[in-house]
Amino acid sequence: MDGFVQGMKQDSDVHTEIDLKAVITSLFNSFSIEVTPREAARINDFREHVPEGTSVYVAWLQGSDISHTVDACVKLRSQGMVPVPHLAARAIPGPGQLEALLALFQREAAVEQVLLIGGGLKAPVGDFDCTMQVLETGLLQDYGIRKIGVAGHPEGSPDIDDGALAIALKQKNEYAQHTNTELYIVTQFFFDAAPVMAWEREIRSQGNRLAIHAGLHGLVSIATLIKYARNCGIGPSLRALTGRYGRVLALASERAPDELVAEIARSRLRDSGSRIENVHLFPFGSFKQTARWAGALSRGEFRLVDGGRQLSLLT
Repeated sequence: MDGFVQGMKQDSDVHTEIDLKAVITSLFNSFSIEVTPREAARINDFREHVPEGTSVYVAWLQGSDISHTVDACVKLRSQGMVPVPHLAARAIPGPGQLEALLALFQREAAVEQVLLIGGGLKAPVGDFDCTMQVLETGLLQDYGIRKIGVAGHPEGSPDIDDGALAIALKQKNEYAQHTNTELYIVTQFFFDAAPVMAWEREIRSQGNRLAIHAGLHGLVSIATLIKYARNCGIGPSLRALTGRYGRVLALASERAPDELVAEIARSRLRDSGSRIENVHLFPFGSFKQTARWAGALSRGEFRLVDGGRQLSLLT
């Protein structure tokens, strides 16, 4: 009997591992990834690093020349990628400039998808103070934008309080429903999955029906992650990062977000109603390494190790 019970337990463990691996693979099947205009110029051919059809976001950098973003989108489109430029609401002077920018993206790179963000400026440069004001112009649809990502802040935002965030999310859900627009949420990157899972459940209970793309950091050093976390106003996750790695890893060592991926996948297995459907990667200068890692996960070329907390690539 003991042997029979032990055999059943082993079968259960195998099935759990198989299910977990399947969820991880599905999360990465259509992963997206970011690049800065400068990084895009240095990459000879994106097809050497990510599959054709990959959504590659072109990050908005405060004070940067928009022509560099356009150039990056043109390159991505010519190499079979889906260019997704950031549009920063507070950095756009008004409807006229927005229309001109959208026309330029459409004409030069056939852009059909954007990530619409507030922009992080303390004060808007013109008419737009928030993303809803941009959405309500109707110009994105007029210029062929078929998919629109909006920012999600599981740990809150230094630019907007929690009450305003809740109102904005409600408005975006209503907008997506009334206009039949494919709107989705891209979260800020994080270092602790539990608060993100709790946030997803909370906003779902409040009526969120938008798909969520979980933001994950790339394969970079702990020191780099700490720098970006501080710049982006990430608090609780930063403490989780230093608590988890600070005592056992040198700051210069690179780290993949394996444990976060496994935690997200387990949460998906436990909660079939979760709106987390995809992952979005912030490489922070490690585009090639991060793309290779994500590609292996999307193809299932990995195994679970360390009790299912870490991932080991097979290639």
